Amino acid sequence: PQTIKYFTRETDLPLTIGLLVDVSGSQRNLIGIERSAATEFFSKVLRKKDEAFLISFGEEAELLQDYTNSVRLLEDGLNQLRVSSGVGGVTPGPVPTIGQPRGTVLYDAVYLAASEKLRAEVGRKVIVLITDGVDQGSRLTRDKAVEAAQKSDAVIYSIDYSDPSAYGPFGFGGGGGEIELRRMSDETGGRVYKVDRRHTLDDAFQELQQEMRSQYAIGYTPSNDTKDGSYRRLDIRVDSKDLKVQARKGYYAIKPESH
Repeated sequence: PQTIKYFTRETDLPLTIGLLVDVSGSQRNLIGIERSAATEFFSKVLRKKDEAFLISFGEEAELLQDYTNSVRLLEDGLNQLRVSSGVGGVTPGPVPTIGQPRGTVLYDAVYLAASEKLRAEVGRKVIVLITDGVDQGSRLTRDKAVEAAQKSDAVIYSIDYSDPSAYGPFGFGGGGGEIELRRMSDETGGRVYKVDRRHTLDDAFQELQQEMRSQYAIGYTPSNDTKDGSYRRLDIRVDSKDLKVQARKGYYAIKPESH
């Protein structure tokens, strides 16, 4: 057990949001909806001190809009979303195997957002993923992506959004990414929003917006004060049986950098 030093409601801390959008071939029919829902989300959620950036990922991860508070610039970035599935175009590539989607570097994109963009930021840091959760071709593992998010103090919220028709008539070869998304979100204190016929992308963004504005912070000084770079698990329990805790599962006791 640890001694709690403070407990506060975090409604006014600046918010930094990285929106990562899957533009692999299987998402082809969803990009228009993603564009309008995300624009609406940014217009509602961004306040004066908040910032957001936008990354698309298919065969590779691409920064479409760097840090900004401007909904208009983010909308311009969202308008650049294009399917990246590695076929077509002028340069003929090797003949792809039928039904094999090319490249969705989901884990690489999460790692990039966490370590390159969010690590140096202060305040509340959030990665929002819109994807079917299927990774193909990342150089890094899911665990490395989660580790980068934890070391950056970033929470991963996943919007599980897939187009069943993209996986053939019976949905073969598609989906299945929900387990991976749940692992990434659970470990960092976020959650997964599933989009289906009854629950639209707008609904998911609406719930996400409310959740990001209604969080609490607990502070304590660990009784184990060795900074050896190891991972420390956290277990937060509450007195009331009616409450369910959603929090990160642990943190890294990061070694101080030697100068």
